[in-house]
Amino acid sequence: MMQYNRGNLLIIGGAEDKEKECKILKFFYKEAGGKDSRICIITAASERAAEAAEPYQELFKKFGCADVTALNFYTREDANSPENLTKIKRSSGIFFTGGDQLRITAMLGGTEIGKALHMLYENNVIIAGTSAGASVMSDTMIIGGEGDTPGEDLIRMGPGLGLLRGVIIDQHFAQRGRIGRLLTAVALNPHVLGIGIDEDTSIHVRADGKVRVVGRGTALILDAANAVLSNVDELYDGRPLAFAPVRLHVLCEGFEFNIWERTSSRQ
Repeated sequence: MMQYNRGNLLIIGGAEDKEKECKILKFFYKEAGGKDSRICIITAASERAAEAAEPYQELFKKFGCADVTALNFYTREDANSPENLTKIKRSSGIFFTGGDQLRITAMLGGTEIGKALHMLYENNVIIAGTSAGASVMSDTMIIGGEGDTPGEDLIRMGPGLGLLRGVIIDQHFAQRGRIGRLLTAVALNPHVLGIGIDEDTSIHVRADGKVRVVGRGTALILDAANAVLSNVDELYDGRPLAFAPVRLHVLCEGFEFNIWERTSSRQ
């Protein structure tokens, strides 16, 4: 059976709590090593990189981390810098901020930093991403498309960083009504799982293939491996999608999903 994951990922649906309990960010901090953590914040998704990093730097320091570094990539040269490479290689936790996921792949894809991320992933260093930083975790990512009715016009996809294979991630899921575009993404790639994550909600994907929900909302998982009905070859001129059957899992905190076996259970 195909193994989708070997590392340690925290994939956040965006708009995570930064003022009250901060449950998701504290979970990341603990996984990164707590007071002994060395956290690297990557702001490649944002045109206003320093501003994007600031609230996370302040919070991680408040939690007790004395070693927090922001890496602000403005060019691909920055992503090949020996200085930046040294900083990221010594990290015990990597955190991607939100913005535009295409900026992340354009800045980091194929660079020394991009290669280092895969090395850290293989070594079980926790890598987290919120919003655009969540979408980019997979090998194929959603880069655009809004609306209600599933169909070709609803979706644009491109290559991600390729850390989590066999999965497509969507974020701000319930809040922005994105089930239609995730269904379309899965219909176009029925061998993969589609995972939609609500705001202030995350999934922790471990090396044993278990996906656990952390946060106040839900993660919706679409499994179309057994679909027998599809009209994806006829999606043109605005024609809507026909696709069935699709197995649906809706999970909240306290439940988990096994991405190797495609089964859900209570923790």
